[in-house]
Amino acid sequence: MTVRPQRVLFVHAHPDDETLITGGTIARYLRDGAEVRVVTCTLGEEGEVIGQEYAQLCADAADQLGGYRILELTQALAALSGNRPAITPRFLGGAGRFRDSGMADMPSSQNPRAFVNADLSLAAEELAALITDFQPHVVTTYDPDGTYGHPDHMRVHAVTNAAVVRAQERGWDVPKLYWAVAGRAYAQAAARALKGVPEGWVHAPADGLGRFPDEQITTRIDVSSVLAAKRAALRAHATQVTLAANGMAFALSNKIAQPVLAEEHFVLVRTGAGCKGTLLDGVVDETDLFAGL
Repeated sequence: MTVRPQRVLFVHAHPDDETLITGGTIARYLRDGAEVRVVTCTLGEEGEVIGQEYAQLCADAADQLGGYRILELTQALAALSGNRPAITPRFLGGAGRFRDSGMADMPSSQNPRAFVNADLSLAAEELAALITDFQPHVVTTYDPDGTYGHPDHMRVHAVTNAAVVRAQERGWDVPKLYWAVAGRAYAQAAARALKGVPEGWVHAPADGLGRFPDEQITTRIDVSSVLAAKRAALRAHATQVTLAANGMAFALSNKIAQPVLAEEHFVLVRTGAGCKGTLLDGVVDETDLFAGL
């Protein structure tokens, strides 16, 4: 009988989130032979564009950015796949079903197609169907604050949690559910240590994506061996991300220098059937998402 390898499903809001937050983990588990799927919930249509070459694709001009970001996501996932066959993008409800909401104070958040306005039950059913089809041992989503307060990230958190419950009702009890986070102290220490920050970038270690309390992190994944793949994936998201020439830092459109982290963080928040470990007051110390399986 053929035994399927370990399986992990990453659920993200926009193209580039998969690389920014979990790129090294994706690359590591693909390299180690796991089956990996990445579900993206919107096309990132409301994103700002770095540079002028594709600036007219923005939502307030040609409104073609979402389609272009499918290409960027495809190339990023190919980079993370290394020598394995490239994993292909998957979109919740199909590409274009849900639209990038933008930030809460933006007019885009009022669009009826915006992800924040999607029927939670419908979106959860769509994701539950993907979960029961793939039967992942591990599912990752965001913390309740959505990493940095983005409404789509917070919606992904709600949808994923509801979908895991519905998948259990359908017959697949996800063994482990995680939040993907970035430890505040760890990220800020790495940012302070940056050298060769490009001219014109802002070196402000407290203003990066690392906002989660380090003491609440349960799982730390060493991705130092796959940083080349992570950097290649960051370069693929060229409308959204700029990678420093030395590969040590990247910046979004705000030009705040952020470190390319060699360690990615998760919080184990739920264990189901098939997991030998248990959650004891949230105190877990793991170096592998599949620990206890």
